Parts: sequence; structure tokens; C-alpha cells
Amino acid sequence: MIKKDKSHQLFERAAQCLSGGVNSPVRAFKAVGDIPLFMQRGEGAFLFDIDGNRFLDFCCSWGPLILGHAHADIVRAVVETAARGTSFGTVHENEIRLAEMVKSLCPHIDLLRFVSSGTEAVMSAVRLARGWTGRDKIIKFSGCYHGHSDYLLASAGSGLATLGIPASAGVPADFTKHTLVAPLGDTDAVATLYHKYGSDIAAVLIEPVPANNGLLLQSDSFLRFLRAITEQYQSLLIFDEVISGFRVAPGGAAARFGITPDLCTYGKVIGGGLPVGAFGGKAGIMHHLAPEGKVYQAGTLSGNPLAMAAGLATLEHLTVNSGWDILEKKSEVFVTALGKALNRQPAGLVSIGSIFWISLQPETPMRPDQISPESAAAYARFFHEALEAGVYLAPSAYEVGFISTVHDDNDLNRAANKLGEIIRGIFSG
Repeated sequence: MIKKDKSHQLFERAAQCLSGGVNSPVRAFKAVGDIPLFMQRGEGAFLFDIDGNRFLDFCCSWGPLILGHAHADIVRAVVETAARGTSFGTVHENEIRLAEMVKSLCPHIDLLRFVSSGTEAVMSAVRLARGWTGRDKIIKFSGCYHGHSDYLLASAGSGLATLGIPASAGVPADFTKHTLVAPLGDTDAVATLYHKYGSDIAAVLIEPVPANNGLLLQSDSFLRFLRAITEQYQSLLIFDEVISGFRVAPGGAAARFGITPDLCTYGKVIGGGLPVGAFGGKAGIMHHLAPEGKVYQAGTLSGNPLAMAAGLATLEHLTVNSGWDILEKKSEVFVTALGKALNRQPAGLVSIGSIFWISLQPETPMRPDQISPESAAAYARFFHEALEAGVYLAPSAYEVGFISTVHDDNDLNRAANKLGEIIRGIFSG
């Protein structure tokens, strides 16, 4: 059994000063039981907790640590930048350098605006879409998460497509009345919404790689349908690439699928693990932002020097060192080994780029309502047995895993074999 004494002590302290003992709900381990493990440091592909346990990390801080923990290039960039100042509240050159780097990797981006989180990026992109079109309604999809802005915390009701209702206490129904929700992959539902509300729909918002409620990969044809119908009704297509951006290809899902959205949102990798987000798109739309246009968006820490330095170091390293080829190869090593280790067990394995998801059910879900409650319940056992084996996965059956450039092939093979063994044990009773 791994040691947890010090984590237990810290969690008791945390419960006295932090709501729920955590600063983000999924960290609480509520979905898998027990108390969260308090991490002390990260090194390469490994996490070390306060009790001295070491784990091969497949969470990677929910994706941004694409170069692993404490990568020398990022640490050096942050330290050198911090010595010159941690925040200016003014413009500075690294904002330009990182924006130029993003543009060079993402040809569908003309102009960018940096913010401090993925939630802020999506919120701002939707506001811009509404301001540019002069329309109020947006379409989102059940199973796609876009941060915790009030009007995006809406879930699907019965039927093909319904008006959104709040999915969180504290969100008035009036805040989500302009949020239309459709099932993923359902072209008829989207067409029905456009037939009814087309002249008032500002944008369709989607994760092109839905990765916040399982990895629910959609067909290229569905994404192309969304591109076509938004053009038909003169509304915008917004790709939320907070997770998929720079994870599935240098230019994200937009480049991988060859689809040009009007706006894209980014986070996580773009800041090398520091708090950051960004949104960008076509120049004609982005010019509507203040100070040029009438759509207001601002942030004291937007373009923070430390985040810009970390993001620039990350993308430069990936570009110079064929990072995306390395990620694809390492992901192939892990996915192939795990597929063999499962040995025809009724478990699903889905992957794209350096993102993967293990579901403890035979069918591959493409919508959240296809994820069985039994598989989610079995995940708690899977998670804790993986911890005992020195493997750290996300503490939720609905969250995906990530691979970094520093995951060693031998470690990946060992982890895959161990995870396969655990899954075989679960299904054999």
C-alpha cells in the first residue's frame, strides 16, 4: 500500500481553509473515493507526493505539460524572465514573439488576444461572436465543456435538441436561455435549431476533439457539416482547442482535420503549464475587439511575462526538436502495448495525437449518454490499483490521459502492461 499519512494530514488542514479542501472539484478524488494526494514536485514524466511516492504521470496537469515536469528550457525561460519582473501591466516583446509563433503554427489565425485561462478565452470568443454578428444565441453540444461561464453551464434536455437549462446551482435560467444544446454528431438536431433560430444564432461552439467527458471523437463529416451550415446562415464556427490545441498537431485539430474555423480558443499548452489562454481568428472579426472595436475584453494579467516566456519556450522546443513526431511515436508505443495487454477484454481505448482515454466498457462512446454508469463505477477500483502500481491517472472516469515528450518507451510499455493486468482483474471478478 502506498503511504498517505502526510497527505491525510494536509487534507485535514486544507479542509479548514479551502472550500472542499481543494481549488478545483476534480482534485478532491470524490469520484474515485479517498483523499487526494498532495504532490511535492514533478520531474520529467514523474510526480512525487509528500509521502515520497513516485508516479508515472498521465495527467500532465490536465494536458499542458507536453514537455513533462520542470523541463529545463521552460524553467530557464521563467527564471530569467522573473528576474526582470513578474508582471508589468504594459505591452512587452514576448507577447509579440509568442503570437508570431502561434500564427506560424496555425495558419487559420490572423490575430490573437492572450488571456489568463481557457474559460476566459471561450467566454471572450463567444462575446466577440455575438458582437460581430449582432445575434444572441449560440449552439453548443452535450458532452463538450467550455469552462465555467454561466451561460455555458448548460446541459441537454430531452429530444433532439433543446434550449439549455442550468447544470449548476447559482446559474439563473435566464443566463442560459440563449444557449441551444444539441447531441454530439447529430446533424439533424443542428439543422432543426438553425431552421427555427437561424437568424439569431451567432455561433456554433464545439470541441473538435471532445475531451472533457470522455474522448468522444467525432467524424470529419460532422465537423465539415458544421462549417457548411454556419457559412450558410452567416454565423461563426468556434473551435474550442483548449485541450486539443498543439496536442493533436502543430496547428491543433483545425490543421489535423483541414477545417478553418472563424475563431479558435486555446489554453494549457500555449503557456507551458503557467496560467494562460488565448483566442484568435480572422482579422475582420478580431478587429471588432476593443480598442479597435466595440466588443470589450480586458485583463490585468493577460500576456503575463512569465506565461509568455513559458509558452514560447514550449512551442520553440517542440518545433526545433520534431516534438510532434516524438509525441505521435510515443503515443503509438503506449496505445499498441495497452491494446495487446487488454487481451480482448471488454474495455475501450481511444486516442488521437498524444491524448488517450480508457473506458471500462466494450462499446466506444461517441456521446456522453453512451458512457455506462457501471464503467464509471469500476473506474474507481482501476484508478486506485493504478496508483498502487505507481501510475497516476486522472481521478475521474470521464477525464482523458496525456503523454509527454519525456515519457520513456520502457516506462510506457511497463505501465501499459500493468494497466492491462488491472483491467483483466476487474473483468475477471
